[in-house]
Amino acid sequence: MYRTHDCGQLRIADVDKTVTLSGWVQRVRNLGGMTFVDLRDRYGITQLVFNMETNAELCERARKLGREFVIQAIGTVTERTSKNKDLPTGDIEITVNQLNILNKSDVPPFTIEDNTDGGEDLLMKYRYLDIRRKPIISGLLMRHKMSLEVRKYLDAQGFMEVETPVLINSSPEGARDYVVPSRLHHGEFYALPQSPQQYKQLLMVAGVDKYYQIAKCFRDEDLRADRQPEFTQIDCEMSFVEQEDILQIFEGLAKHLFKEVKGIDMNYQFPRMVWQDAMEQYGSDKPDIRFGMKIHDVTAEVKGHGFKVFDDAEYVCAIAVGGCANYSRKQTDELTEWVKRPQVGAKGLVFIKYNEDGTVKSSVDKFYTPEQLTEIAKKAGAGTGDLVLILCGKKMPILNAMGTLRIEMGNRLGLRDKNIFAPLWVIDFPLFEWDDETQRFYAMHHPFTSPKKEDIALLDTDPGKVRANAYDLVINGTEVGGGSIRIHDSQLQVKMFNLLGFTQERAQSNFGCLINAFKFGAPPHGGLAFGLDRWVAIMYGCDSIKDVIAFPKNNAARDIMMGAPSLIAPEQLDELSLAITPEK
Repeated sequence: MYRTHDCGQLRIADVDKTVTLSGWVQRVRNLGGMTFVDLRDRYGITQLVFNMETNAELCERARKLGREFVIQAIGTVTERTSKNKDLPTGDIEITVNQLNILNKSDVPPFTIEDNTDGGEDLLMKYRYLDIRRKPIISGLLMRHKMSLEVRKYLDAQGFMEVETPVLINSSPEGARDYVVPSRLHHGEFYALPQSPQQYKQLLMVAGVDKYYQIAKCFRDEDLRADRQPEFTQIDCEMSFVEQEDILQIFEGLAKHLFKEVKGIDMNYQFPRMVWQDAMEQYGSDKPDIRFGMKIHDVTAEVKGHGFKVFDDAEYVCAIAVGGCANYSRKQTDELTEWVKRPQVGAKGLVFIKYNEDGTVKSSVDKFYTPEQLTEIAKKAGAGTGDLVLILCGKKMPILNAMGTLRIEMGNRLGLRDKNIFAPLWVIDFPLFEWDDETQRFYAMHHPFTSPKKEDIALLDTDPGKVRANAYDLVINGTEVGGGSIRIHDSQLQVKMFNLLGFTQERAQSNFGCLINAFKFGAPPHGGLAFGLDRWVAIMYGCDSIKDVIAFPKNNAARDIMMGAPSLIAPEQLDELSLAITPEK
């Protein structure tokens, strides 16, 4: 028996027990007559004690232990004289009478402690060592618990877990597919699924009624903190439902997870916000409602006063930043440069300081009277002591820019507390988005999203105004997941493909199976998919989903631990009838 207990298990009630522990050496402390070893495993840390007076040979062996040696220690549980309140096992220690080295270790490339000295590339190269650290293993444990609770909840609601293929046909729209060449079918390729979308709809046609899957998905897109080339979805679909049914079921799932994983009771209905309001009030379709600072339209108030930048602008909007009227010139200049960054996209920034004494100071003083500036500040929701920030330009781009600035100010002022959770549903998205470059509509979600019944007539007259029967769950400014009621009528689906510019041949090639299936009695159905990685990261309070994925890719989509992607042998290329051309 390698162990009788784990390293996080023993307490004061276990004093005088003879125990066997196994684990990794966290550190060795030589204090002359005594040597202390911190022994670590996944469950915690227990202090081992070696006494030079009672067993000098054993104590000398302990002093020679290196970090990350794998050892077994047999001894007696004793009460610590100097207790460690930061450890669950801090009231006890093990007086060791037998020590076995199970495996030696090279010196690790970084310290395996909560606060390590390893850089990101080093940690990812040695991810199997990084996982030994409590911040990483705790995130994986939370992920495990959330997955378990998802299954419990959905099973209780009558859902069936069904696995779907990961070698599928490539389909357009959305991100780029990862493709897999077929050896047996010359010149043909599989694709890895961006989601199991068509399969879960086919399962509804098949009569499964309630499906779910914790599914691996793949998208070849540029990475950021909440994106990875491969990610995990809680993928769900239901038959004979309308939007309200889905919102109720999956709001219930969210509340269940908050209760079971975080101990938080959310005994209220999540707020709902239509997409148009989210964009106009927060500059984002995933608004963070933990703080105010709403966006206000001040176009009418600022135009007609001789300031050409505002007079020529399509749209002018403002936010009021509480208690920041005392910002220095250096600070406002820095903000002006910040909004000019490509990630924000504004050309400049105008400010109004609404001082505590009621006076106003602005970067456009010469164009406006103090009374007019006060009126603008009040329209922006400002009170005395606040700083008003103003952007202008084309409406949607400038709303996005202001939304980005709003989040930045929330970060700077400490308004985005990770221990506070503010969920909401965003509903009534546009069905289409227009692309000026290609002069065509694209589906905002995917081609199977149903329009609102009351907007179907607009498909023939004004498609840009059609609203989708779609919904996203947003938590703390992150889209945790979303979905829609699907089109289940063949004629409406054909009309949708036509509006998206699909020829009949192309629609049949990409979606023929689903189109044909609809001819055999497709039920009304809908569903959604949650990003498990994002949801765990929010619950865990970390900034990147990489922290809650066992073996993530880096920002260049590389697995530097395993060396992927990599070149393959010429024989493999020949077998697949592939040739590598020089990079342009």
